[in-house]
Amino acid sequence: YLVVAADKGTATFSDIANEVAISYGFWLGDAFASGGSVGYDHKAMGITARGAWESVKRHFREMEQDTQTQDFTVVGVGDMSGDVFGNGMLLSEHIRLLAAFDHRHIFLDPTPDAANSYVERRRLFDLPRSSWADYDARLISEGGGVWPRTAKSIPIPAQIRAALGIESDPGVQPGEDGASEAAHSMTPAELMKAILLAPADLLWNGGIGTYVKASTENHLDVGDRANDAIRVDGSAVRCKVVGEGGNLGCTQLGRIEYALAGGRINTDAIDNSAGVDTSDHEVNIKILLNRVRDDGLIDDAGRSALLAEMTDEVGALVLADNYNQNAALANEAIYSAQMLDVDQRYMRHLARQGRLNRTIEFLPSERILSERFRDGVGLTGPELSVLLAYSKIELADVLVDSRLPDDEAVHHVLYDYFPTRLRDHYREQMDDHPLRREIVTTGLVNTTVNIAGITGVFRLQEESGAALDDLVRAHVASCAIFGVQDVWAQAAALDNVVPASVQATMRLEATRLAERSTRWLLLHAAQPVDISEEVSRYREGAAAVIAMLPQQMGGNDVQAYSDRRTELESDGVPADQAARIATFPKAIAALDIVKVATEHRHTLREVGEVYHFLAEELALSAMLERIIALPRGGRWQAIARATLRDDFNALHAELTADVLQCGADGDDAKARFEDWKTRTADSQRRAVAMLGDIGSGDAQDLATLVVAVRVLRGMLAQS
Repeated sequence: YLVVAADKGTATFSDIANEVAISYGFWLGDAFASGGSVGYDHKAMGITARGAWESVKRHFREMEQDTQTQDFTVVGVGDMSGDVFGNGMLLSEHIRLLAAFDHRHIFLDPTPDAANSYVERRRLFDLPRSSWADYDARLISEGGGVWPRTAKSIPIPAQIRAALGIESDPGVQPGEDGASEAAHSMTPAELMKAILLAPADLLWNGGIGTYVKASTENHLDVGDRANDAIRVDGSAVRCKVVGEGGNLGCTQLGRIEYALAGGRINTDAIDNSAGVDTSDHEVNIKILLNRVRDDGLIDDAGRSALLAEMTDEVGALVLADNYNQNAALANEAIYSAQMLDVDQRYMRHLARQGRLNRTIEFLPSERILSERFRDGVGLTGPELSVLLAYSKIELADVLVDSRLPDDEAVHHVLYDYFPTRLRDHYREQMDDHPLRREIVTTGLVNTTVNIAGITGVFRLQEESGAALDDLVRAHVASCAIFGVQDVWAQAAALDNVVPASVQATMRLEATRLAERSTRWLLLHAAQPVDISEEVSRYREGAAAVIAMLPQQMGGNDVQAYSDRRTELESDGVPADQAARIATFPKAIAALDIVKVATEHRHTLREVGEVYHFLAEELALSAMLERIIALPRGGRWQAIARATLRDDFNALHAELTADVLQCGADGDDAKARFEDWKTRTADSQRRAVAMLGDIGSGDAQDLATLVVAVRVLRGMLAQS
């Protein structure tokens, strides 16, 4: 279908296209071109700017700054009559817009009052066909003003020099050789270049054109001759954050260079995706309502009214996508350097499949990766943004051709895509939606990759050899069993309440638990995983086990839990959430405990007590921590570590079941273990002593831990 940017001069194009589609009897009808008179007006919704603002807010949160309550400085490209720039500059009353330019004017306000300038920007936005020339000059601070781009020169008083950080000749960037006394006038091109290089908090691009390139690129590479005179290098950009509401404002190499210099940036595809996302929703909603209309449940007038009534909720659904994708990228950025080896393997995997050409996508070559390894530098935000897209595309291609989208256990993904009014009244028509499988696939892919991470599913496939759709089945079940998405929602609710790093900790603890649980289900559940069956089997029991963990864990485990909980609470996480998340590093044991309790007909409390007694008595918990601490830099190290951990956990569960067969009803864990020891051979008692030696020692190498697993396995074989 057609996505029409209904801005200046194109507002009627969607209606024209839809009339043609209807005249041809095309099945989409007036869903052929989004944004028409019976559709969602992107500018009125401000949706593209609001989506990009989710990226801006995330970047500022990571600097422990709240854009909605604290003043911050902005320079930008665009004017208040434009959709993206205009809407964007109204998204916070704390914006201090220092300077901006469009194709007509240059606006300068070196020391703006945030409140008064917000009101004036609102007036200009509401004024038809406004320009910066309409800005009330009485509200502009001393030294500022509005100048046409056709001016021969523009005065640069001290206030402007201070605001834009102009300390050298106009042709010399700050810090370069040849800096001399400050310029007192500039050509429009020199001034616009200085605006792009200003040390503001945010550079907001809402215009047309490419303004940032890499120092390794020439202007011919960029292909935007109109802006050659004002384009700057990414390494020279001094703002803290770049928000790309417009398309192609930076070259990809320019973004990467800026990010390597410490700037915070995604890509335009990440930042301004909300417009296309809104169009997707509009088209899918119209397809649904066309069927509702054909069933005689609504007429054209009612359909149009319903579409309008759902505008705000459609916007909220779209912005949730922007938010969650930014949260995923925030997680990736934290461990980018540590995960570089995995990212490299994943890029090689995509290249072997013919999916990825690193050169075309400006992803680092093997030589550059070697330099990054040497310097301890991972992939940048723009590079992670591209790889995130490839990860989702690969998974979507597989899932849409699998049986998973038809599984009743994931039907909620289809319903959750649509606004509440439609979910409440038209589920039958949703089930018959011609793009049902594609909608479910898209939702599953977004959730899975956002939570598991860019390489999460790839790593699980490396370690298990399972098919991608089977991995996603297990991951969906795992997230449902442990309420992983609830934790992500709880973290989101703490925006600007706790540090962004604490929110990331909450998300990552849930992500790790989902990964371990996915691996567990692949090992222990019937394949392919029956999502509904496994969730029914484990969710309630796992919750009960997790609730008992603080009382049943011993020694170092309970101390580590207490420390984690205290730290989360001190950072501002609500006590109940902190208590739950603090259990997550040990929560994978819940699956083994539920399994043993079910198969051997013991209570969860009995099994949990024995399980954790053995963890302390035989130093199993200490050994597991050492396994987790093993290096996993290369593929085979990662597989060895994962295999050893899985074997160790399985043997721990088997030993728990073995000990539970000893003693009498009502005996505590220690009594059962003592009875177990009296029934065992001398060789087993020696094995117990050997495990104690290994657990109490300092050795953390793979060989020692392999011996521990072998001793544990031998001990069970003889019992």
